[in-house]
Amino acid sequence: MPDVRGRVRGPAIAAGTLLLALAMPALVLLPPARGADGTHETGGTDGTSGTSGSAEPVPAVSGAVPPPETGAGELTESIATYDVVLALGTDGVLRVRETITYDFGDTGRHGIVRQVPFRRGDRLYGIRGIRSSSSTGAPARVRTMKLLNDVQISVGGLQREVRGRQAYVIEYEVEGAFTPRPDHDVLVWDAIGTRWDVPIRNAAVRVEAPVPLRHVTCAAGTSGATTRCLRDRDGPYAVDFIQRTLAPHEGMKVRVRLPKHAVAVQPPRYVPPRWTGGWPGTALLVLSLGTVALLSRGPVPRRRAGPALAAAGVLLVAADAGAEVAAHGLWAFSLGDRCLAGLALVIVGAGAMLVHRFRAV
Repeated sequence: MPDVRGRVRGPAIAAGTLLLALAMPALVLLPPARGADGTHETGGTDGTSGTSGSAEPVPAVSGAVPPPETGAGELTESIATYDVVLALGTDGVLRVRETITYDFGDTGRHGIVRQVPFRRGDRLYGIRGIRSSSSTGAPARVRTMKLLNDVQISVGGLQREVRGRQAYVIEYEVEGAFTPRPDHDVLVWDAIGTRWDVPIRNAAVRVEAPVPLRHVTCAAGTSGATTRCLRDRDGPYAVDFIQRTLAPHEGMKVRVRLPKHAVAVQPPRYVPPRWTGGWPGTALLVLSLGTVALLSRGPVPRRRAGPALAAAGVLLVAADAGAEVAAHGLWAFSLGDRCLAGLALVIVGAGAMLVHRFRAV
């Protein structure tokens, strides 16, 4: 009598291992990060910070030096002036120049910290060319560290503290900041950010473009605010907005609409599918491999058992991922517990079909 077990065990285990291998690369990916301003994008621009139902998640530039307080609870630090220049290049790169006049008061500090996002939701941005300087002679050495979602930029010196009013200039470039639309291209950028813990006395944002600017707006306040910024000066290729007395955690969000082909818009980048399942789904996936191995030694499964299990697994995967994919596109898909359970059923179903095929001969 032929050795049926030897003929079945190898193919069955190989099939289960192959299906598991297809899912394992997601293990090395980070779980999805959902910041206060990191909603999914559905064909929008760079999004709205923390606004539900918006199709345009904004990459909010933010940073903070924790402000000390006096015994009466009054802040001794503030930002005297905050000037931002957003230069829209024909190559599709956003060039940012921020001049921050920070008043440290009598408290000694080593400098300031800025956080520039490279990821919001499933959208990725390229941050490059970071440099800094100081017109007041303060240490302006740049140290960067990539966190889960932001590039943290520390400007200052570890060996020297500064006091009083100091001016810092931070420059960097952002790739992939524009979002293409069928008949125009859009940029949404939170130029000030809403994570400063100190008040900003005077803020100004200048937008420069290679074509006449006809559709530019600015909103000031906390996340989701709609208060219009004061429009200072308009030119054919530049628009200036100003805002006075911004409270802590209030910023200025600029939205620019450009005609098609005004700049070379790069295709938006998104993170690949992610592993978001917990131990229940992972355990089911591992147990499915053991089940496939046991099937090769037990009774021959019924003919319809394998297809039924595989079909149930496919339906479970579709139910888990369908809503995300339909709402936000394929890149929003993640491997959650229900999806992992569905993959486990597919593995067992495929193993049962292989066992039935080889042992029923």
